[in-house]
Amino acid sequence: MFFRQYAALLLRFSTLIVISVFLAVMRPEFLNVDNLTNVLRQSSLLFLLASGLTVVVLTEGIDLSIGAVLALSACVMATLLKSHGLLLGIGVGIAIGAACGLVNGTLVALIGLPSFIATYGMLWIAKGLAVIFMKAEIIWGFPKSFRFFGTGHVFGIPTPIIVMLVVLAILFYVLKYTNLGRYIYSIGANSTAAKFSGIPVTRTLLITYTLSGVLCALAGVLYVARVNSVEAGIGDTLLLPALAAVTIGGTSLFGGEGGIGGTLLGAVIMSVLINGMNLMDVISHWQNFAIGAIVIIAVLVDQLGSKKVSAH
Repeated sequence: MFFRQYAALLLRFSTLIVISVFLAVMRPEFLNVDNLTNVLRQSSLLFLLASGLTVVVLTEGIDLSIGAVLALSACVMATLLKSHGLLLGIGVGIAIGAACGLVNGTLVALIGLPSFIATYGMLWIAKGLAVIFMKAEIIWGFPKSFRFFGTGHVFGIPTPIIVMLVVLAILFYVLKYTNLGRYIYSIGANSTAAKFSGIPVTRTLLITYTLSGVLCALAGVLYVARVNSVEAGIGDTLLLPALAAVTIGGTSLFGGEGGIGGTLLGAVIMSVLINGMNLMDVISHWQNFAIGAIVIIAVLVDQLGSKKVSAH
């Protein structure tokens, strides 16, 4: 198991190298320092969304609401930030993300709705609330103290990349070395057996979905701070790339297998692919086609792998 996990990470890293070499040959400007920095910034946003989704998927669940929750929390955060300052704006934005995640967790863990239905419903609820709240307006022009989260540097390293690495370290530790991490993997492997063995399934799922909501809101902070504006549809295109990052990263949609390191590689691979398609002037419709195809292929590979393991 240990060897298989690290072999899978090595395979994904090798894939990233091959794609990068191909793009460098086709478009030498890909290796421009500013472009590579931009790719890593894009990866940080995608990773934050995908990391919360990864934790949910490890429990054999799904969170389809991540883009809409990001939008709702970002819209409220931006409005309060303009009128009441940095701390209240970010604090309330994070709280809204946590609340949406907690509702998702309650619907799944306590009421028993399938995660697909619960989070799909939340997608439309959060999206509707964001549209109502914004009234078709766009908020822009934020203070430098806030924009630091999206465009600033610490010791020469862009702030979003530092946030990404901190979240990576925390989640890696939680999943690998804590009881909560063991509970998450156990529930994904067999939720019934986990329940009978005394694992607090309900509490773990509540924490898991709430964490996903918090990370959505945190991603919203970085996103708005970078683009310096926000509107109700800001998260509409983010679900599919995040799901692709999770599946490419090797986290099984059947639960109980995968990890946050793979998701980081998946997020970087997705960002490199999108950046490369933009450099090669691939139109957006074909980019969507490519991302969708990648998700299908990744899930098929995952499904075939699961069947081979069960056969043995």
